[in-house]
Amino acid sequence: MPEKINKVVLAYSGGLDTSVILKWLIETYQCDVVAFSADLGQEEEIDDIEEKALKTGAVKVYIDDLKETFVADYVFPAFRANAIYEGQYLLGTSLARPLIAKRQMEIAKIEGADAVSHGATGKGNDQVRFELSYLALDPYIHIIAPWREWELNSRTSLMEFARKHKIKVPVTPAKPYSTDRNLLHISYEGGVLEDPWKEPPEDMFTLTVSPMNAPDEPEVIEITFMQGDPVAINDIDMSSANLLKELNRLGGRHGIGRADIVENRFVGMKSRGVYETPGGAILRLAHMAVESITMDREVMHLRDSLIPKYSEIIYNGFWFSPEMKLLQNMIDMTQKNVSGVVRVELYKGNCRILGRRSDESLYKEDFATFEDDSVYSQKDAEGFIRLNALRLRIQNTLNSV
Repeated sequence: MPEKINKVVLAYSGGLDTSVILKWLIETYQCDVVAFSADLGQEEEIDDIEEKALKTGAVKVYIDDLKETFVADYVFPAFRANAIYEGQYLLGTSLARPLIAKRQMEIAKIEGADAVSHGATGKGNDQVRFELSYLALDPYIHIIAPWREWELNSRTSLMEFARKHKIKVPVTPAKPYSTDRNLLHISYEGGVLEDPWKEPPEDMFTLTVSPMNAPDEPEVIEITFMQGDPVAINDIDMSSANLLKELNRLGGRHGIGRADIVENRFVGMKSRGVYETPGGAILRLAHMAVESITMDREVMHLRDSLIPKYSEIIYNGFWFSPEMKLLQNMIDMTQKNVSGVVRVELYKGNCRILGRRSDESLYKEDFATFEDDSVYSQKDAEGFIRLNALRLRIQNTLNSV
């Protein structure tokens, strides 16, 4: 018999897995279940979530609007670091999990719950992200991970359970994708995507049009940055969440931000995922452009050398770790002068930098010019080159012996 649990706070999305889990927890543990949904920009996916959770048996439902917190305190800090996992993944799911877990733990305390639960499978990264966050915040919390306990070992068996218990879920055998959506991205896994040779069906995509169907005329926008964070589009100041939402709209209509990736999961296997991150794709490119004129060379190179490790820390679920705090503090120091405006062209799946300017710019035209100047003696380069060639010349004398 399972351990006696009186009340569980479940991270509930209203999808197939967590809908089944809600009913399964009630049946298996004979306990009350409080459903918690974080509104991170799922749009219509969250519209009827309270009704669904109550109909499935939840005793209480929390739906918290965390969009501004998500973008300002999780997405933008990562983009100040130009975070990207394995050169392609902009960490849309990875950045959401610690925020969800943090609020879930706060609700567990409010409700006097014995345990928390999530819908992550025993094969994926999310179980690690959720549970590392839970335990960092409360080392003694009881965690229920149904995918590691029950005998429902496939999406098909979950759909059968849902039908048996008359649970309405937005998954059919024809489109059995596992999706995760928030203001930064939407991801797709499972179904036909499990064959890495098969092309994703076009009707699967939600945020972006096909680049082939995007407008035939390019669109030019300007993004203003202040200390590493975007604050305005075309001189219109916006909140963090609204700015990213607008970039998603702009990027989506031009087919920007699609990625088809086979990535290395933390648990050890490779996994194929398809992502739409239109606003994030634009934002990362624009941020690097304003950095290019405002950040010292050696500071930039040092920061860039840490991007793979920083991204891996987020991907693997260590948001609340001491190493993450250390790196974030250092990265934020690099952003103090990263302010300015970047002009970007959006066109048929591509974004292209057209210009950048900043009052903090380290780019000085009178130094860089190929025309006549009075601030740089080209003769000085001779000594610079000879000193840097000294070890190469010495090495050559050894090789010639």
